[in-house]
Amino acid sequence: MDVRLHLEDTQATLALGAELAKKLAKYANPPALLLQGDLGSGKTTLVRGLVESLPGADQAEVSSPSFNIFNLYPTVPPVAHFDLYRLEGMPPDDALFEHLDDPGTLTVVEWIQFLDRSEWPEKALFLEWTPSENGRDVTIHAFGETALHIARSLADHFTLK
Repeated sequence: MDVRLHLEDTQATLALGAELAKKLAKYANPPALLLQGDLGSGKTTLVRGLVESLPGADQAEVSSPSFNIFNLYPTVPPVAHFDLYRLEGMPPDDALFEHLDDPGTLTVVEWIQFLDRSEWPEKALFLEWTPSENGRDVTIHAFGETALHIARSLADHFTLK
């Protein structure tokens, strides 16, 4: 099942991140967040909303890890934030797979389209960003029961398209 959301502005994107934080933090083994969208579509803004809503956020400064590929934020649970933009056509570092397999870490991967589909985690929320006339649309594809439950619950909080 896919859920389609409309986000009018930056505040709505931050709010989606905060809502995801609330929902994902409830699980000992949360699904990964896999993000795909053009430059400037709101992927890092979503991560900022997520991280800033978790305990320990006062010690975290969210930025796009485009140049260093990976940031680990000292939140509860810890957030491992990957950006694969510079890795197009190259394999990612082993750290990505270690964090994808770590049940205590909330893993977020921007530019997921640069990772071969066979290497995506089985449990994930895949957020696909597309521009719209007044904001952006996000289609959430859920992989696994937990992800499906979270995706359905998000539809209650945001304007459906």
